[in-house]
Amino acid sequence: MHRLDAAQDYALGLFRIVVGFLFACHGVKSLFGVLGAHGAAPVGSWPGWWAALIQLVAGALVLLGVATRIAALVGSGSMAYAYFSVHVAQGLFPIENGGEAAVMFCWALLLIAFTGPGRFALSGALTALRPRESRIGAVPHA
Repeated sequence: MHRLDAAQDYALGLFRIVVGFLFACHGVKSLFGVLGAHGAAPVGSWPGWWAALIQLVAGALVLLGVATRIAALVGSGSMAYAYFSVHVAQGLFPIENGGEAAVMFCWALLLIAFTGPGRFALSGALTALRPRESRIGAVPHA
């Protein structure tokens, strides 16, 4: 299995991209009533519209790899809230209460929050483009 270690950062980056894309799609579905939705969440309604906004913004940030850890943590927390405020009343286990997606997103995003963005993150490319002197903690040239 040690041969897989060389690809770990790439696999994590691809995992982040897929999870971010799917999470953002859930937000788009609820906000705009597309992608098979039965209508859009009314603007400003609690918690549906706000949850969808979190899904779209956090999902896009995770997908792009910008502010990945904080976006993933906020997204994970919103899914934990969704599970315990909506799904658990219909049964304890996700398979019986329709909360599988909430649980999977919660744990996948929490994993990303702890592991970081992996490869292909836009934040890494943006950092590389900034002049060395403007980076926080950078030592200026003498």
